Amino acid sequence: MMEQAPVGIDPHVPNAARMYDYFLGGKDNFQADRDLAEMVLKVMPDIRVGTQENRALIGRVVKHLCDQGITQFLDLGSGLPARENVHEAALRHVPDARVVYVDNDPVVATHGRALLAAPDRVAMVQADARRPEEVLNHPSVRALIDFERPVALLMMFFLHLVPDEDDPQGFVARYREALAPGSYLAISHVGSDSAPEQVRRVSDFYQQANAPFCPRPGAEIAAFFGDFELIPPGLATGLGEETGWPFIDPASPPLIDEEIARMGYAGIGRKPA
Repeated sequence: MMEQAPVGIDPHVPNAARMYDYFLGGKDNFQADRDLAEMVLKVMPDIRVGTQENRALIGRVVKHLCDQGITQFLDLGSGLPARENVHEAALRHVPDARVVYVDNDPVVATHGRALLAAPDRVAMVQADARRPEEVLNHPSVRALIDFERPVALLMMFFLHLVPDEDDPQGFVARYREALAPGSYLAISHVGSDSAPEQVRRVSDFYQQANAPFCPRPGAEIAAFFGDFELIPPGLATGLGEETGWPFIDPASPPLIDEEIARMGYAGIGRKPA
């Protein structure tokens, strides 16, 4: 466990990225993160399985997009490094892939840069993903990503930490606009259609953290894709019988409460020509 905070980091304020790391069984977290995460787990114990499933989902999504010929990945709100990072999955399938991680958390940025073994193909950018122009025009992004060619834009377990007042529909639309035809947008997002009491209590807990917890109904999550064409099975929940690959692994479906499973949405959209 992290015991000494980097300069400028308040270890007494729970951090959503470090809580996510704790749910995954990681060590990049402080006592305040662990304490609030345990409060969340008492209300929603399956969140640990949900975060693990999301990490596995990232690897399957990246492989699928590599199979479609994608070689460029922009991962927004990337969070702390964990198992099956985007660049590891991408470079395993496409040796010349380019990957840029974006996160505004200085701890995430520091750990991300320390992880990178291929700086000519992978970059960690400390920037606010809610400000598309800041990201799209960042020198490190421009050095690796050619927006004249198809790009995979990943927003995995990110948008439900963005409140409505930050206009997530608006800034996601700006990213979609910047992408070339044939690009993909992949989103995983906690929904609010199921388990309303647990959602309310977890949202209350996150008021103590550095980011809010903002689950949304499926219709609002679907709107993030705009006019992108959703690939089958469309915007799907975490229930295997309703979804199918790549959103779950049919060989090892998650052991998770059905109502909680319905909270997890995932989808991949393709920008038409």
